[in-house]
Amino acid sequence: MNIVLLEPEMPANTGNIGRTCVATGTKLHLIKPLGFEITDKMVKRAGLDYWPHLNYEVYENFEDFLEKNPDCAGKLYMATTKARHIYTEVAYEPDGYLMFGKESAGIPEEILVKYEDYCMRIPMEYNIRSLNLSNSVAIVLYEALRQHQFAQMELQGHLHRLHWHEE
Repeated sequence: MNIVLLEPEMPANTGNIGRTCVATGTKLHLIKPLGFEITDKMVKRAGLDYWPHLNYEVYENFEDFLEKNPDCAGKLYMATTKARHIYTEVAYEPDGYLMFGKESAGIPEEILVKYEDYCMRIPMEYNIRSLNLSNSVAIVLYEALRQHQFAQMELQGHLHRLHWHEE
């Protein structure tokens, strides 16, 4: 899977998303302008020691992203509060691209209208503007991964029994 962040503004969100990407084997695509530097300590603090293991790429703009990722055609899914379809109604490709807009404004409408059939939303109460970006990414990403049985992911935890010695 691929996560695409269009003009992310908050370093802590991007750091959290980067950590989620490492945990799921997902590539992170960052489209400029960014509201921070990749070297920002807030990004690294949120991503903790996972950041060096993150597979990511930075693009100058949306057109640069499209040009360098021609395989995203037909599998670029856009999260927006304006969508008609709920994220659980979408059949995600196993190598799909899940795109999210900047925290303050989302994905611009001129992009959304070109991809209307690929737009999806997370249901929420009518009186809230949106969810936190890193939470939204996790919700949609895990649904897409679930649809593909969490391929190549650890599915079972392991308890290590404590052995108490009686004297």
